[in-house]
Amino acid sequence: GYAMAQAALQAPKDIYDSFILNAKTEIENTRPTAQNLFYAVNRVYCAACISKENAVAEAENVALEDATASKKIGEYGCDLLKEECNVLTHCNAGWLAFVDYGTALSPVYTAHRMGKKIFVYVDETRPRSQGARLTAWELKNEGVPYNIIADNAGAFLMSRGKVDIIIVGADRIARNGDVANKIGTLEKAIVAKEYGIPFYVAAPSSTIDINCQSGADIPIEYRNMNEVLYQTGQDKNGIIHEVLVCSPDSEALNPAFDVTPAKYISGIITEKGIVEASGDEICKLKS
Repeated sequence: GYAMAQAALQAPKDIYDSFILNAKTEIENTRPTAQNLFYAVNRVYCAACISKENAVAEAENVALEDATASKKIGEYGCDLLKEECNVLTHCNAGWLAFVDYGTALSPVYTAHRMGKKIFVYVDETRPRSQGARLTAWELKNEGVPYNIIADNAGAFLMSRGKVDIIIVGADRIARNGDVANKIGTLEKAIVAKEYGIPFYVAAPSSTIDINCQSGADIPIEYRNMNEVLYQTGQDKNGIIHEVLVCSPDSEALNPAFDVTPAKYISGIITEKGIVEASGDEICKLKS
């Protein structure tokens, strides 16, 4: 939303309309899978068509609504966490991804602040390592105990009874309850189903794309293969390096998201409550 407002503020008077339209398209193309991006950008674009001032005001409205929704998600989701609870999460859906509390981490933060003993297993989330880089950093700052785990370790931990619940975010939710999220989410959901572990998706209702009938209709972004072939990190002196982690001249396939069918999802935690991942419940939520 703020990016669209910035475009309106920077748009020259003589090409204002075309400038903000081009900016809208450019911003949307950065994350073709993410419904919230389209939702926020379109709201601010419509306001920008009236005036720059309206664009800024609407961006503020979107941010405030986002913060309120995140807090409510935490309040509803907190009830799902036992007094002592081991949570597994994937990618980053905390206050670095949203405004304030976030989505998947909002129940964790709320429960922790209430005094519940929460421990979080953080998937590293290759290839960009958002879990290791972002989620772990958030949890450390919140004082929530955690372990970073390799992406392939989740099934082992579930098989040993180490995971009580899984909570992930969402980039887009289809009308039938299918959910697109960071690549690797689907396998966690399948394994959770096998071991009878609750698998919840936390997302504001703006993540729902009511015009998208099922997960098959959700566009999946493929990113540069170098994200897979190379890793970036700091050496002991704090200097950042990029290193090749495979044989030279290798090629890679890099889908950034996958789709988890509704049948694997225990429920969707929204700012309006926890709903079943089904067409009927989602349509009620959006009505």
